[in-house]
Amino acid sequence: MSVRRLAEDNVQPAQFAFNRENSAWAKLTIKKYPKGREQSAVIPLLMRAQEQDGWVTKACIEHVAEMLDMPMIRVLEVATFYTQFQLKPVGTRAHIQVCGTTPCMLRGSEDLKKICQHKIHHEQFHLNESGTLSWEEVECLGACVNAPMIMVFKDTYEDLTPERLEEIIDAFEAGNGASVPVGPQIDRHFSAPQGGPTSLNDNTASKSARGSKSGGDKAQVPPSNASKPVTSDDATNPAIKSPSKVKAPKGAEQAVSEPAPQASAAARLIKNPPLAEGSLGEKPAVQTIKAPAKAVSLTDKSRPAGIEKPAAIDDLKLIAGVGPKIETILHDLGIFTFAQVAAWKKAEREWVDNYLNFKGRIERDDWVKQAKALAKGGEAEYIKVFGKKPR
Repeated sequence: MSVRRLAEDNVQPAQFAFNRENSAWAKLTIKKYPKGREQSAVIPLLMRAQEQDGWVTKACIEHVAEMLDMPMIRVLEVATFYTQFQLKPVGTRAHIQVCGTTPCMLRGSEDLKKICQHKIHHEQFHLNESGTLSWEEVECLGACVNAPMIMVFKDTYEDLTPERLEEIIDAFEAGNGASVPVGPQIDRHFSAPQGGPTSLNDNTASKSARGSKSGGDKAQVPPSNASKPVTSDDATNPAIKSPSKVKAPKGAEQAVSEPAPQASAAARLIKNPPLAEGSLGEKPAVQTIKAPAKAVSLTDKSRPAGIEKPAAIDDLKLIAGVGPKIETILHDLGIFTFAQVAAWKKAEREWVDNYLNFKGRIERDDWVKQAKALAKGGEAEYIKVFGKKPR
């Protein structure tokens, strides 16, 4: 970015002051900011000053610095950094900003600049002979779809041709700038397609039909199915659209229906994938188990002996490898205490391992050793044996 400096001293006014209306506005604006943060109002105040006088003068910068109790250099830094601030006198009736960014350049902004050079001045930031007009090239003005465009003060004029820009410049020169409609200068509503919408229009088909009947040359073609993929997938088969218009007789539905098998509480719980293998103390985010690969008889002599549920039961989840689901299954088997688990022999451990489809996890996690420690002295004994808290 080029260096931006204040205008020469010979064009600088001796002093600056907000008029009565803008002075009241400035005081209210400063009060919007928290105590100690009033200097945040520097940009709004500079913009208001520019709207009042047309450009930001040295006296204006000094006045704003005094109002906000800021060093003058701080306000000068803001004014020279942002290109929205004009640091030299501009046209009293119009300062025309021509967008020169790529979309506008491709759509003819170079021709618009030539019009400004011809009608106003060959160089940017220079006044015309009467001092009423000036111009500059700027970066994107934000309506690329309507390129090329210009901005005069806060209003934009879009979809320009060199001829239309000449008419606009002449109108401002004559003091009739307010008569120029802002926005697109062609048949376009804001940034909508030129000539009106061409898609998602409910009237397209009816207009096409009317055009065909009248024999007009401009009859619209109804939308095609070119964008719809050709597929033989069952999901797109119109014959199976739901809900079906054909209803099956109630007797036919009952004839092909079968009641769902009833499963025990333990069997319903043993239906998820097995636990991931890991070291002692690992706790999976969601504990799941799978039905055994081969049938495990609940009447097998190796099944651990169960007991009636006592008044006080142990928290079996303190055993690493036992989660809420497994604890429920153990309760269904009559296992409620650490002492029961601690007393399991090899055959009993293998039966439970097969029942849970753990594939050796009970041995790897050493449930028996954990249960013995918890049964003997609770958490304190567990820490003494394993060096960490259970779970």
